[in-house]
Amino acid sequence: MEQRTLADGGSGLGVSALCLGTMYFGTTVDEERAFAVLDRFAEAGGTFIDTANTYSFWVAGGTGVESEELLGRWLASRGIRDRVVLATKVGALPDPPGASWPEHAEGLTREVVRAQAEASLRRLGTDHLDVYYAHIEDRRTPLHDTVATFASLVTDGLVRVTGLSNHAAWRVAQAREIARAEGLPGFTCVQQRHTYLRPRPGAGFGANPHISDEMLDYALSEPDLTVLGYSVLLSGAYTRPDRPLPEQYDHEDSGRRLAVLADVARELGATPNQVVLAWLMGGDPPVLPVLGVSSVSQLDECLGALDLVLDDELRQRLDNAPAPIPAS
Repeated sequence: MEQRTLADGGSGLGVSALCLGTMYFGTTVDEERAFAVLDRFAEAGGTFIDTANTYSFWVAGGTGVESEELLGRWLASRGIRDRVVLATKVGALPDPPGASWPEHAEGLTREVVRAQAEASLRRLGTDHLDVYYAHIEDRRTPLHDTVATFASLVTDGLVRVTGLSNHAAWRVAQAREIARAEGLPGFTCVQQRHTYLRPRPGAGFGANPHISDEMLDYALSEPDLTVLGYSVLLSGAYTRPDRPLPEQYDHEDSGRRLAVLADVARELGATPNQVVLAWLMGGDPPVLPVLGVSSVSQLDECLGALDLVLDDELRQRLDNAPAPIPAS
């Protein structure tokens, strides 16, 4: 599989062009299916795997440890930790368990981040995390303290690369400026909700916002910043009639963009999902997709996007699908 480089303030960290998300591994995706998907991803040259200390606390019976623990078992059984780039996250777990979310998320204090990093290391059965994200914003904790805490994990050798997920563009920029000013290892990955369809104006996503134009514009000016996208295939809504569009994307603009997407997919002999992935990976800035799949067949469809090339004409058609008419 094609490789990309995550900037880490040093020689760079090589990762596969697709990242495998494991949100429901160990809960709604049982161990047998999860292991099959992980094995197929590794067989295809995939190296980048994403989890969190929250996956999936909202599922009946879930506590948030299931995905990390399953990954730990898979890594131990396959003996390939040195071939895997492992990413996890901290800051969004309800505290105490069962408390309303996100107002009672654990946050990003030094005590929480350090303790949860150690817990994730134990569950994953490793001595370091390759990528560690602040999962959601914590505006109760001074941003300077968050920057210093994540930097300390890097200098202590527990983490190679740090990132921010679900943060506003100005917070990302400010955090990186704090690190630069103080000579600290800074955040070099941003993971946000992103897909081909645009949310309707004013649509709310709570603590998990869709990527903003400001974030993409900022990333264009920051060559050491990698942008990753999650929920890129809208849980199957691009291709499955039984999966309606999320309400935030259910508006007139989506109909126009879906029509163009379908035309391009037919012309290329590809699926709409594959075109969406190719559109993300070849964009400016390029976006590294985090795949949310629950079967080998779904993964194989996504892998087909790696051979898909969108020339300038096709990309312009996708980019320039008629925009909504502003309200008068």
